[in-house]
Amino acid sequence: MSEWKNKRFWTDVDVVPVDAGFEVHLDGKQVKTPLKNVLCVPSRPLADAIAGEWRAQSDEIDPLSMPATRYVNAAIEKVTPQKSDVADMLASYGETDLLCYRALQPDELIACQAAAWDPMLDWADQTFSARLNTGNGVMFVEQDPTSLANLSAAVHALSVFEVAALHDLVCISGSLVLGLAAARGSHPLDALWAWSRIDEEWQIEQWGRDEEADELMESKRLAFENAAQFFAWVKN
Repeated sequence: MSEWKNKRFWTDVDVVPVDAGFEVHLDGKQVKTPLKNVLCVPSRPLADAIAGEWRAQSDEIDPLSMPATRYVNAAIEKVTPQKSDVADMLASYGETDLLCYRALQPDELIACQAAAWDPMLDWADQTFSARLNTGNGVMFVEQDPTSLANLSAAVHALSVFEVAALHDLVCISGSLVLGLAAARGSHPLDALWAWSRIDEEWQIEQWGRDEEADELMESKRLAFENAAQFFAWVKN
């Protein structure tokens, strides 16, 4: 069984409008999730992206080359049955957001964090009426309950497809604020990624690069980009 691989079995891939949104059909048959739910999405751009992934498959299907399909599967099978719980988990990142915990030293790192992260906290305040407090070191920083409630409301207002994408944007960056900014497209994605990596890049400057760590970070960067792109397809 370990040598078994899914083989391409279709010729034509089509996007089909239906009452609930858009389906992708392979030789006239609906694409379904691994648990046999119909894969139906809310926007044409997302359906077109999924169809493109299926068209691009060669003789053997490579799920890793199909991020949009995988996000939809996750939204339908994992988020839908427990959307409130997933949203609560993501909203809880606001309680310990990366941007709120600042270095004690050196001055250069402190300044770098402030230059990148203070404007993002201002953005969260202006966008969600959510002013988050900051502190130095690793001691827990108490946050205003109203600010946390406002951030939570923004997460809970998202669709199951958007929550599936936000999951990676938040968990990979370690920041609810950065994740929401990436989802909304309010800042350049490469800047948001760089701001999530300030501490790690500072350590690299001090101690040098590690090939395995670089490969892991590159895979996370690609996943971060895929999640942001998926969110954009859902919205359009």
